[in-house]
Amino acid sequence: MKKTMTVLMAGAFTAAASIAMAGEFKPAVIYDLGGKFDKSFNQTVSEGIMKFTKDTGVDVMEFEVTNEAQREQAMNRMIQRGATTVLGIGFGQADAIAKVSGEHPDVQFAIIDVNWLDAPNLRQYAFKEHEGSYLVGIAAAMASKSGTVGFVGGMDIPLIRAFECGYKQGVKSANGDATVLANMTGTTPAAWNDPAKGAELTQGQIDRGADVVYQAAGGTGVGVIQAAADAGKMSIGVDANQNYMAPGSVLTSMLKRVDVAAYEVMMDAKNGKFTAGVHNLGLAEGGVGYAVDDNNKDILTAEMQAAMDAAKAKIVAGEITVHDYRSDNTCPVK
Repeated sequence: MKKTMTVLMAGAFTAAASIAMAGEFKPAVIYDLGGKFDKSFNQTVSEGIMKFTKDTGVDVMEFEVTNEAQREQAMNRMIQRGATTVLGIGFGQADAIAKVSGEHPDVQFAIIDVNWLDAPNLRQYAFKEHEGSYLVGIAAAMASKSGTVGFVGGMDIPLIRAFECGYKQGVKSANGDATVLANMTGTTPAAWNDPAKGAELTQGQIDRGADVVYQAAGGTGVGVIQAAADAGKMSIGVDANQNYMAPGSVLTSMLKRVDVAAYEVMMDAKNGKFTAGVHNLGLAEGGVGYAVDDNNKDILTAEMQAAMDAAKAKIVAGEITVHDYRSDNTCPVK
């Protein structure tokens, strides 16, 4: 009887310990400017978080930054509430996460769109957006009837210039005589959430002959897509699958799988498999790509898809090298 009781007590202790350990995992995510419902970058992360919660039953604490000063404050607030894993969204959170991760070495941190920090408790995700942009550039050139296509970026930073440069390389690979018009929305974080300005820039490019416009502008891109649709022209979405936003007008969307990164961070942390370091995700890793669904299947032709898939295979094999603007702040094509 005594032996049986000892076994039962040991089993109960083990179960209690497991529950306690499970209870210790408390994840949090800090969305950046534009909010979790920006229909683009932040929202794609949110979809990865929601999938994690659905698959595990673990709720994730969330905060949506509305000004730059809130980033560090939000991280510290989450830690005060018991967060054991904190995910920051966007390069704008780099300084805050570098500081807070150093102050809390026992907390696990991760950030998306950063690869230059160095901390033993920090995982960083960077994407090869230039590779995915190259593919949709091919589609834009093939779909264009005028030979002129456009690009509207958000904040004028090297990251968005990398989207632009990759796109230009893809366009020129498919049509060496094509013209690519490009505009940035602004030089401050407000550039991510200005649909009216996005629409204005798009209309300006359309007036100059563009009939396909690729946007990499966060919430501002909503205005790009709507303006193109209203003018009877095509657009290309970014980050999330935005084909649904103007069915029959959005040629495709350049997918940036930040949802996969967010899900992976949370699942690894939950399962005790969290590791620090940099994860670089491109075509070979399934980190970028393009979207095909019922909303664009009639305009993204089989020929376009075949051309994009052929280019993807060559990029993965190393037969095509897409220049990354961030490597030297130059672009080989205009």
